[in-house]
Amino acid sequence: MCARSIRDYHAQVAIKKRMGVRREEYLDYMTFQANARPLFTEIFGPIVGLKEEWAAQGASAAELDFSAFRYRDGEFGTVPVQTNWLGGEERILEETDEHVLALDRMGRHVKLFKRAATLPLPLDYPVRTTDDWRRIRHHYEFSQERLAGDWQAKAAEHLAAGRVVCARMPGGFDEPRQLMGEEGLCVAYYEQTQLVHDILQTIGETVYQVLDRVSKAVRIDALIVGEDLAGKSGPLAGPRQVREFIAPYYRRIWDLLAGRGARLFIQDSDGDVGPVIPAFLEAGVNVMYPMEPAAGMDIVKVREQYGTRLALSGGIDKHVLRRSLDEITAELEYKIPPMVRTGGCVLGLDHRVPNGTPLDNYRFYIDKAWEIMDREARKTHTS
Repeated sequence: MCARSIRDYHAQVAIKKRMGVRREEYLDYMTFQANARPLFTEIFGPIVGLKEEWAAQGASAAELDFSAFRYRDGEFGTVPVQTNWLGGEERILEETDEHVLALDRMGRHVKLFKRAATLPLPLDYPVRTTDDWRRIRHHYEFSQERLAGDWQAKAAEHLAAGRVVCARMPGGFDEPRQLMGEEGLCVAYYEQTQLVHDILQTIGETVYQVLDRVSKAVRIDALIVGEDLAGKSGPLAGPRQVREFIAPYYRRIWDLLAGRGARLFIQDSDGDVGPVIPAFLEAGVNVMYPMEPAAGMDIVKVREQYGTRLALSGGIDKHVLRRSLDEITAELEYKIPPMVRTGGCVLGLDHRVPNGTPLDNYRFYIDKAWEIMDREARKTHTS
């Protein structure tokens, strides 16, 4: 059967989580104002194929959708306005048992490998020159269409339900990368600096106009940006590029929202972001995730270095779940106690649960994590 959209494949790995932490407690915890009880979550869920592995090992329906497991985290509600690329339609061009080939909304050919990925891989990009950018720039410019719909009512619903009210904006690295590709963007930092500035100034002006209107009408608690700008060998944009290109974009939006009561500026990036943490802190970021151990990110050492300037989420090595129970215990005993003691960290795996993770190991991981968190919370509040 042909997919209606390439996004349909994300639904195959969707999970259900019972959270139970209301907005005020979450915000106080992640800004180091209170540390009553630890937080623990599954950030992303399983990778493609894991649910089938677990079903063969006897998993219940509730385990397959993750609702069987105990987590404690805030619930997020996004204000449904458009700050990103606007317009265009996706078309499925080809589908086989192995892959889906599509033309996405940005006019890129993208390929999704069904058995290994949840995100499609772009095969080409729309921007190489300033003229290319001018032809598509209107997709990022402001229009009232970006504020269409019942966003005020939805924000009020989130607030009444105790959710953290969020606004999202395109990444200062990621969005130009979507337009130019990683190599194209990294070269452009040196050879087409004005083009990169113009892309971010255009996007930034639109984000500002949208969120200025939104934040006048509703209270925004958190600004969220996705970047994925790093790998195991480090970030693709260094401190100089962050300060020159990305920070002005971040700072303008964050200063607007922080001035109207926003408390969290949350950045998502895999890989080794260590070299650029100081530059992003200067730009206003105060929460980072998922803090990938395989890339050298150690939440215990990051906390020692940055203290209450930086809250965290994730940080537990996903790969340890495929090892012995003793190794799982060692990972948890190293990371959980200092993070429970200092607060400001939603403990969890650093990305999707990998294939080959035995169901019994995941069950053990959940139980052991709570055993340690409960033990350390008692110590923290009786000392």
